[in-house]
Amino acid sequence: MHSDINILADTSNLFYIGGVVRDKILEKESFDIDLTYVGNAIEYAQTIKNAEILKINEPFGTVRVRIDGQETDIASTRSEIYERPGHLPIITQIGCSLKQDVLRRDFTINTLAQNYKTGEIIDYTGGLDDIKAGKIKVLHDKSFIEDPTRILRALKFSVRFGFGLDEHTKMLRDDYLKNINYDMSFKRLKKELIETFNLNLQKAYDEFMDNKIYKLVTQKEISKTGINIQKFITEYDRLIEHSNIWLIYLATISDLANLELTKEEKKIIKDFNSIENLSLNTDYEIYNTFKNLKTETIIIYGILKNESIARHYLNNLKNITISINGADLQRMGIKPSPVYQDCFDYILKQKLANKNLTSEDEISLAKKFLINNN
Repeated sequence: MHSDINILADTSNLFYIGGVVRDKILEKESFDIDLTYVGNAIEYAQTIKNAEILKINEPFGTVRVRIDGQETDIASTRSEIYERPGHLPIITQIGCSLKQDVLRRDFTINTLAQNYKTGEIIDYTGGLDDIKAGKIKVLHDKSFIEDPTRILRALKFSVRFGFGLDEHTKMLRDDYLKNINYDMSFKRLKKELIETFNLNLQKAYDEFMDNKIYKLVTQKEISKTGINIQKFITEYDRLIEHSNIWLIYLATISDLANLELTKEEKKIIKDFNSIENLSLNTDYEIYNTFKNLKTETIIIYGILKNESIARHYLNNLKNITISINGADLQRMGIKPSPVYQDCFDYILKQKLANKNLTSEDEISLAKKFLINNN
């Protein structure tokens, strides 16, 4: 935690809250540092003498400040209601009690608050006991109805920490998945999918499929792939943009119409769709099909169509190139014409069969080709 920040103001009502407290107890690195002020955080920030206010979000009562060179977000305690299940909640009060604030959260393990000044941990929901027991427990029976993305958050915490859902929470999850309200915020759903699957953990995929959590994305029945996706991705980690890992896992669902994909994400999927039914029998066909595709598309092909072909390209063919170019052919006295490409294709086929060909070998092959096709 940022306990070394020197906040020159009364901190008796300032608390670390949620994941940062949970992660400290578990002795794990925390991704987010959340500070909450019991009252109006914006007004409070204006009393901090050494703070530079960077951004204010009035409706949510949040403020970003820079203190001692560090940027920190401070949130007001707030209470909320869900007027439309599955959508963003409506804030009913800024500056409510600490207890009201934590009771709007997702799971008991994320409700702990630690006083910034004294270090005292406040536990209104039994979160400490649930952390010790490794249990993920909702705060009330309508939790998943109000916010179905909590089902994905439960999966994320489960695989990150090795926790399990308590029996009642599991029952509530399974009941919801049998009767999903698809009038939900798919933007929020996508965010949770990205955070969950960019962890690149096979266990997340297995539980996602086995427990039919994929039903949040599509109403279709989906068969689980038998390939270890985590292992496949890890082997080619250096070739993948980590921000796209989630899409490799989700491509096994095939129906992503409800998710607003970016231009790059759409291209990854579209490129796979364009090659999935091609007959690839030779190294030349494989090379020409894959050479301009992102590695994510090739791995998706490997998972959904043919693993050995994808691996063969990535392991043996991907880095093969020919060194001969048009200038070399011109020096041989051949004027630019369509024969150039035919010559290059011929040499490429030879090099795919023997990647140890030198530039001199390529020149010799070109001369042979041009003689035979003159």
